[in-house]
Amino acid sequence: MARLRIGSRGSQLALWQAHHISDLLRQRGHEIELEIIKTTGDKITDVALAKVGTKGMFTKEIEEALADGRVDLAVHSLKDLPTELPPGFELVAVTTRVNPRDVFLSVKYDCLDALPKGAKVGTSSLRRQAQLKAFRPDLEVYPLRGNVDTRVRKLENDEYDAIILAAAGLTRLGKTEHIREFLDEEFMCPAAGQGALGIEIREGDVAMRKHLEFLNDADSRAATVCERALLNKLGGGCQVPIGAFAEVKDGVIHLRGVVARPDGTEVLREHRTGSDPVALGEEVGDTLLQRGATKILEEVYGETASAPQQP
Repeated sequence: MARLRIGSRGSQLALWQAHHISDLLRQRGHEIELEIIKTTGDKITDVALAKVGTKGMFTKEIEEALADGRVDLAVHSLKDLPTELPPGFELVAVTTRVNPRDVFLSVKYDCLDALPKGAKVGTSSLRRQAQLKAFRPDLEVYPLRGNVDTRVRKLENDEYDAIILAAAGLTRLGKTEHIREFLDEEFMCPAAGQGALGIEIREGDVAMRKHLEFLNDADSRAATVCERALLNKLGGGCQVPIGAFAEVKDGVIHLRGVVARPDGTEVLREHRTGSDPVALGEEVGDTLLQRGATKILEEVYGETASAPQQP
């Protein structure tokens, strides 16, 4: 079989994901090499993601390695991958999705409702911050950067009363001991693509496509294509207060979309069903824009919205 070179970020979670795909490929007889690539997002660790605002901040350097032929495929957290790939690349597979929900972690409190007024909650995401503040405007929300280990350690060191993270990363790394509550998607709508891995190759690489197509999960792909179509319609990336969550049930796609002001004072939610993932995503995106999302997002993109303050 072929010798395949995988490009990946160097974080503990990214390496888990790359090794997971490597193991699946080795089971098919392939020889695997792994190249660790440092991305822009990895180099900027002291600024809230919302303040950086660079599309492709976790993927650009890996795509450069793909284009140069240094690697044959890239393994991404799908939520980090821009909705429109640069020319010359294609998304060959979306893996079977694990739980896409966000979770509440705390050492001292059993659930979000139990947090006292003024409690300090950590998150690097405007999406999480906005939905959290809408539900609990009395909480103090502060930025939380770093890999999963770093974020959990900051919680254990009492820098925060609670933090909000994706269930998927914690589950993959076995860091679930502080999870107190899985947050319902009707309250905390996840990021588009959360919980799924995206496998990227050079466009038109037929041999590579054949090697990797077994990794694609049809339902996960349909759901995430729908979510990414909504995100693309809104012109958003992973640093803006947009949530998108789709599920395929009995062949029907159920999509929830959210756009919110970062301070939580306005939250627009839409829920629709359909069969065409792109059409459904664009329809929900259009509806949100018509209901006022345009103004909210213009303020965010114009940097007039307040990102979390440093503690």
